[in-house]
Amino acid sequence: MRQKKEKINVITLGCSKNIVDSEVLMRQLRHNKWELTSEAEYADIAIISTCGFIEAAKRESIDTILQAVELKKEGRLKKVVVMGCLSERYASELKKEIPEVDVYIGANKMDQVVLRLGGDLKYALLGERMLTTPKHYAYLKISEGCDRPCSFCAIPLMRGKHVSKPVEQILHEAQQLAEMGVKELIVIAQDSTYYGLDLYGKRVLSTLLNRLGGLEGIEWIRLMYAFPTGFPFDVLDEFNRNPKICRYLDIPVQHVSDPVLTSMRRGITSGQLRQLIKDIRAKVPGIRLRTTLIVGYPEEGEKEFEELLEFVQEIEFDRIGVFTYSQEDGTTAYPLGDPIPQEIKEQRRAAIMQAQQEISLRKNRELIGKTLKVLLDQKENGAAVGRTQWDAPEVDNEVTIHDGHNVHIGHFCDVTVVDAEEYDLFAVPSLGTRQ
Repeated sequence: MRQKKEKINVITLGCSKNIVDSEVLMRQLRHNKWELTSEAEYADIAIISTCGFIEAAKRESIDTILQAVELKKEGRLKKVVVMGCLSERYASELKKEIPEVDVYIGANKMDQVVLRLGGDLKYALLGERMLTTPKHYAYLKISEGCDRPCSFCAIPLMRGKHVSKPVEQILHEAQQLAEMGVKELIVIAQDSTYYGLDLYGKRVLSTLLNRLGGLEGIEWIRLMYAFPTGFPFDVLDEFNRNPKICRYLDIPVQHVSDPVLTSMRRGITSGQLRQLIKDIRAKVPGIRLRTTLIVGYPEEGEKEFEELLEFVQEIEFDRIGVFTYSQEDGTTAYPLGDPIPQEIKEQRRAAIMQAQQEISLRKNRELIGKTLKVLLDQKENGAAVGRTQWDAPEVDNEVTIHDGHNVHIGHFCDVTVVDAEEYDLFAVPSLGTRQ
């Protein structure tokens, strides 16, 4: 019979979807009387939630597994459990190469982790979570998997086809989060704009956002991962109706050159993409757009890259993340090879980021003297650090508030911007600020 007081360290790698999975798992572990610790050296069991999205993420996952295995060899860990995307995709190879791991479990199988450890799965707790984010914001996963055929992406191989959560289940989870003190819901999925098509025969993201907006205690709702192809424009109507929805949209375009978009199987043309962005900005004045791009795709020659760079300078996205292409076995792009040297990929990434840096600096400087509402995330050396509605945690700009002694983490605060850098604003509390 297992000891009730074993200590478990849950290590989460990769995306926000993995964070949600780990938080749900940790709630089940706590129900089963396991102690949870954030320090691997004090744990009896290590559970590693892996990422297998791109090569760098796979290396990080493998390195973390090897570190845990070394602790086990030294007698400092009793058991190592590996779960998630890497384990789903490469289970047989991992078992052969790292046999010291006690259990390998794939993605979307949190219940198997609990059962394999000898626990009791409490179905009444499914959806409940033990937050690992600051308690005032949380990720709300509305679906799992993806039906998109993007040539470079291995997500469908690891996470399966798109499966929407029922609206009522999501509302129940969101209500629980609100009761825990969460003020900002960050809506996530592999493809959020596809939401509901499998369950209800139509996209119902706007309906979901409307229902979430009715929850007491929730003040911000942030929409991430909005796939551009087939974008549901009724979502933009909800932006205008619902003051709780942040005027922020994460819409990953990946590229703009038609030959590259065709090879990537994105289902959209350069012209359609430009028109979509124009329409979004026209329908929701003041909206900030975040996107992600891929440089170094096999079909991206110098001409295609220059088109991408000019697109960034023309469109002036508010936030950008740039990835270098990673060749992933099993994807439809894999047979194209990986002909562009990593050095060239890095140069192209740097060029995009340099252009974006100049855009971001100019836009930030335009905010000097403005009063903004920010959500306070942390305090450092007498200063507070927060975010505007235009910034998601971890990936976007921050606002440093000087003289922040009298403002409180997890609260909203009105501040006046006094200075700006490329990715940071500096401010002071405004008179009559909210606490």
